[in-house]
Amino acid sequence: MSSIRLAAVVAVVLLAAAVATVVRRGRAQSAEVSTFEPQAMTDFKKPAPAELRQKLSSEQFAVTQKSATEPPFHNAYWDNHKPGLYVDVVSGEPLFSSLDKFDSGTGWPSFTQPVKTSDIVEKKDSLFGMRRTEVRSKVADSHLGHVFDDGPADKGGLRYCINSAALKFIPLDEMDQAGYGQYLEPFVKAGLISAPMHETAILAGGCFWGMEEIIRKIPGVVKTTVGYSGGTTADPTYQEVCTGSTGHAESIQVEFDSARLSYDNLLDYFFRMHDPTTPNRQHNDVGTQYRSAIFYTTEAQKKTAEAVKERWDKSGKFTRPITTEITAAEKFYPAEEYHQKYLVKNPGGYTCHVLRD
Repeated sequence: MSSIRLAAVVAVVLLAAAVATVVRRGRAQSAEVSTFEPQAMTDFKKPAPAELRQKLSSEQFAVTQKSATEPPFHNAYWDNHKPGLYVDVVSGEPLFSSLDKFDSGTGWPSFTQPVKTSDIVEKKDSLFGMRRTEVRSKVADSHLGHVFDDGPADKGGLRYCINSAALKFIPLDEMDQAGYGQYLEPFVKAGLISAPMHETAILAGGCFWGMEEIIRKIPGVVKTTVGYSGGTTADPTYQEVCTGSTGHAESIQVEFDSARLSYDNLLDYFFRMHDPTTPNRQHNDVGTQYRSAIFYTTEAQKKTAEAVKERWDKSGKFTRPITTEITAAEKFYPAEEYHQKYLVKNPGGYTCHVLRD
C-alpha cells in the first residue's frame, strides 16, 4: 500500500467524528453555490457568521468556519478533471489550479502547490493526536484542509489535501469573464486556450439595465460597464441624461475577447436584443437617450458595423428599416454605481430587452 493511500486510511479513521458531524448537518447539493467575489481582494471584508450561514451550505460553513472535514469520495471536486481555477468559496480569492491537481487516491482534491504560496496560511494542527499542518486562505481565513509531504516527488513532494466544500471551481472558458484573466497564462502555455485578445465596443439600444444583463452573459464577454456616450455634456449625471438635453445615450461599454467572440457576432447579439427600427425609443422608453447606436472605436469596427447593419436590414427580421446610427466613439462616462449590474442587484427589476432567436 502506497504512503499516500495509507495516510488516507489513517486520516479517514481519525477524522470520522468530524465527517459524521458534517454529514448530519447536510451536504451541498451542487457545486454551484453562493460566493463573495469582490473586484479587488484588498477591499474584501469577511461577512458576519449569520450572513455566511445564509450564503453557504451547512457543509461549506462547517468546513470553512469550523474546520470540519467532508467525507472522502463524496464531494464535488475529488474526481473533477476539467481545466480551470479553484477559488475560496467565501471570498473568491484564487487558491489552486487544475494544472497542479493530481489523483492522490485519498478521495479529496489534491494539489502539488497553490496558485500563490503567499495566499496560503499554514498552521500547526495537533487535533486527534496527529501532528499535521493546516492550510487556510489568507484573505477570508477559511479552513481549506492540510498539506502533507507525501506528494509527487517530481513536483516538489507536497500534497495539499483540500475540502471541496471550501472551494468554488471556475471553468477555464469562464475565467476571463469571471475576473480571473490574469491567471490564464499557464493555461495558454499548456496549449489549453488561446491568448485572450481584448477589444472594446460601445453600444446603445435603450435602457442600459436590460442590455447589460444580456450582454454580460455572452460567452467571450469579459467586462461590461453601463454609462453615457454620444453627447456633449461632460461628466453627466443620470438625472441630466434623462432630460434628453445632454445628447448622450444610455450605453454599454463592452470589453470582450475577440479570440472567442468576434465583433460581428457581438453585433448580431446587439440586433437581437432590441428594436433598431424605432428612432429614439425602446418600448415605453422614449427620448434620444434611448436611441439605437453603435459607437465604433476603430475603422475596422466601422466597416464591420456597416456590413452587419446592412445584413440585418435585408434579413427580413424587421418590417421597418433599421435606424441604428453608426458613429465614432467619443468619451464614455461610466454611470453611477447603483446602475452597474442593476438587475443582478435587483432581480425582477424593470427591463424591456429580450434576446430573440
